[in-house]
Amino acid sequence: MENIMTKLTEILAVYGLNVLGAIATLLIGWMLAKIVRSTLKKVMTRARLDETLISFSSTLVYVGLIMFVVVSALGKLGMNTGSLIAVVGAAGLAVGLALQGSMANFAAGVLMVVFKPFKLGDFIEAGGVAGIVFEIGIFNTIVQTVDNKKIIVPNGAVTGGTITNYSANDTRRIDLVVGVSYQDDLDRVRKVLQQILADEPRILPEPEATIAVLELADSSIDFAFRPWVNTADYWPVYFNLNEQIKKRFDAEGISIPFPQRDVHMVQS
Repeated sequence: MENIMTKLTEILAVYGLNVLGAIATLLIGWMLAKIVRSTLKKVMTRARLDETLISFSSTLVYVGLIMFVVVSALGKLGMNTGSLIAVVGAAGLAVGLALQGSMANFAAGVLMVVFKPFKLGDFIEAGGVAGIVFEIGIFNTIVQTVDNKKIIVPNGAVTGGTITNYSANDTRRIDLVVGVSYQDDLDRVRKVLQQILADEPRILPEPEATIAVLELADSSIDFAFRPWVNTADYWPVYFNLNEQIKKRFDAEGISIPFPQRDVHMVQS
């Protein structure tokens, strides 16, 4: 009996210390993981990063640290953690391969949050679609088209091509090509175009609008008609200018030529 008690005492002495060490490792590691997560959140918040990115990144780091702490605690208990790490690594590799597309979209989302090529409410063209940015997520960007369709675009597709942000600047230039007949007086055409600009209050005085002969085409003389407007006024002014050009040219007797084809019938 004494031998049994002695052996039990020895076992408790050895493994009891290991258990205490494992518990201490878990507690200290858990507290350190919480501190690291909290610190990371504060740093990313001060950097004004996206809330979704802050939450996802801090949680990912926290889970990784907890896994490391658990493996360390098991090592304190005398378990062979090498095989466990190998299993976890293999599982992580398998999951990573299965989710490589999602990870690529996540990385693209992080890049968009950091470099900010556009923001919510901007009108962009990217990933094969054009519309207003409705939501910027970690994996996808939601775009609302002008005809009120919601399109979900993977972030990898957005950053993998050219991004055109029509809302990035406060002003935009309207580029119109106005064709007139070779019989029309060019000075008179220019005066009519200048009057159209003067009658449109949304045209900006600076930069100065361009009215110049662009090309002597096959059937017309083409004018470059390029006024500047505020970005929000682009399409209303664009549509109005086209309408006013037609009406004023008709009133002034200025012709707008269009392609014509003469067909000659030859009888044999």
